[in-house]
Amino acid sequence: MHEGSSAGKPAATDLETVSRVLAGDPDAGSALVQSLRPVIARVVRGRATRRNEESDLMQMVYLNVFANLDQFSGRVPLAHWVSRIAVNVCLKQYRHEHSRPELRRSDLTAEQEQMLDFLATSDRDVSPPQQMAATELVNALLGQLKTRERLMVNLLYLEGRTISETCAMMGMSNLAVRLLAFRARKKMKKIIDKLQNERGQ
Repeated sequence: MHEGSSAGKPAATDLETVSRVLAGDPDAGSALVQSLRPVIARVVRGRATRRNEESDLMQMVYLNVFANLDQFSGRVPLAHWVSRIAVNVCLKQYRHEHSRPELRRSDLTAEQEQMLDFLATSDRDVSPPQQMAATELVNALLGQLKTRERLMVNLLYLEGRTISETCAMMGMSNLAVRLLAFRARKKMKKIIDKLQNERGQ
């Protein structure tokens, strides 16, 4: 990402913080998340789309920041660099929501609808005869996620990979993978809740 020149927080301090995060310092990562929250909130506020809450967009910005943190050169204040990422995320999400149709209950087969209701109301494991419908339902839900989110869900939850293995395979930091996992789980829960609310409509 191209960085221009601007006054603000000393770049040396920004670089030191970023270096600590990239070196795997969990305290530095947590501190960075907190310090960037007001910056990201200012950009996201008022740009949330009809189907996106501000908190969802903020998680997406954090993910993009940490995924590209090694590209920060320090030529501008970190807050300005992050602000540009936040703007781009908001714009991309707007385009994404207008290009990918929402999954509706009417799009599901009868077997998938039954599986959705079963998963929402039962704590029992899926039986072998139900595996096909369960797999099809999961694939339909995953189809609502972005490519990187789908890959992460497959690695962590379907293949049972560890966080460390997932980080290595996706070329992402531990914190970035955790943020992505959180956002993907939250997005899938919202989709399931919406499908359940459509029942009987």
